[in-house]
Amino acid sequence: MTIWSGADHICMERRPALVLANVQLPEGRRADITIQDGRVVHTGTGMAADRVIDCTGLYVLPAAVDVHVHMRGGSQSAKEDWTTGSMSALAGGVTVVVDQPNTVPPLTTPEAFLARVREAQAHSFCSFAINSAVTPDTPFEAMWAAGAMAFGETFFAPSSYGEALDTPSLSRALGRIRALGGLATIHAEGVATGQDTDLATHDALRSSEREREAVIAVQACNHDGCRIHFCHMSMARAIDAARGTVEVTPHHLFLSREKAGAADTRFKVNPPVRSEKERKLLWTYWDRIDMIASDHAPHTKAEKALPFSDAPSGVPGVETMVPLLMAEVLDRRITLPDLIQKTATAPAALIGIPPAGFAPGDRADFALYPQAAVTVEPELLHSRCGWTPFEGLRAVFPQIVIRGGDIVYDHGEFCRKEPVWFAGRGYTPTDA
Repeated sequence: MTIWSGADHICMERRPALVLANVQLPEGRRADITIQDGRVVHTGTGMAADRVIDCTGLYVLPAAVDVHVHMRGGSQSAKEDWTTGSMSALAGGVTVVVDQPNTVPPLTTPEAFLARVREAQAHSFCSFAINSAVTPDTPFEAMWAAGAMAFGETFFAPSSYGEALDTPSLSRALGRIRALGGLATIHAEGVATGQDTDLATHDALRSSEREREAVIAVQACNHDGCRIHFCHMSMARAIDAARGTVEVTPHHLFLSREKAGAADTRFKVNPPVRSEKERKLLWTYWDRIDMIASDHAPHTKAEKALPFSDAPSGVPGVETMVPLLMAEVLDRRITLPDLIQKTATAPAALIGIPPAGFAPGDRADFALYPQAAVTVEPELLHSRCGWTPFEGLRAVFPQIVIRGGDIVYDHGEFCRKEPVWFAGRGYTPTDA
């Protein structure tokens, strides 16, 4: 293909595959987006194409990158697997996910890592990257060469399927990751001794002050200046202390203890869902939040029905992440450019993959949303776990999702295309 592009001229040797017509761009003007070979090739006046989608009356967003998901699979397939988890992602306007390594077993060897890659390649509907686990015995250099996108979620406090590192081990790990030029993603919490019998005691044991202290402690042991990303920050005070990039989840923005029964295990998550006062304060830090990620961590209904202290922590969220925020756009509480920055642009930049967007050369991943909200209903979602803590909240779900220039979701119907594996910068292909 030969392309000459400019403000008023484009010449192509063959007919483009797709044109998104009458797109309202974030800056306000309308344009047609011409797509070919998985990329945007022209933004301006459209042309004849194999397919034209009229986007009048729709919000057209670069599709989201969710840098924090747990797609389960293997012995945990009753909770979720790559098929159901990635379908859930697409139905929520997410076309790239970054899978965390605290699988069962965890991804601590190149062999386990590459087996996870092959599993995703065989079953995922969306594109993906995969992180390496961080333990005292992790072969960091080998995991980097195998294609790990980043190192972590690195646990500074224990969580579901994640063992905590002590300070000396974390310091050594950060030094080795820095030497590779890698990124460390950190689960920063402190946990007091005691039994979590309800949401209030769970919050007290994993308090906001302990979260802040953990952030400070992690930074204090980062002697070599490793690049750090803090996962799922739940509190304004912890964000104030952070000197790396910061992600916040929808469950910390939209849920609070007051919105649930005292021992509602559906709201049990690490870090905990906080008070309504603290939730509202977190929203005032919107401009300080670098990105939104779901921490999609499904468990079965049966597991969540266990007594509170026995029930696992974690909630599903990849499908509802952007739709919940889109309802905030409709209500003019946040802006569309901010939403795009925090769900598409900044996450892509963090992990170093080509951005999705409206400019020529951008990755042609888009989600098309109506200008009307609905209520979240669990039976209409696609995660295998079959429940959501966001039931009844307002959300705007996409009607059409495009990945790599292909329509992969269209009014509830999926079309699986070969996913792209985004390997990390250290990836060294082998013949094996």
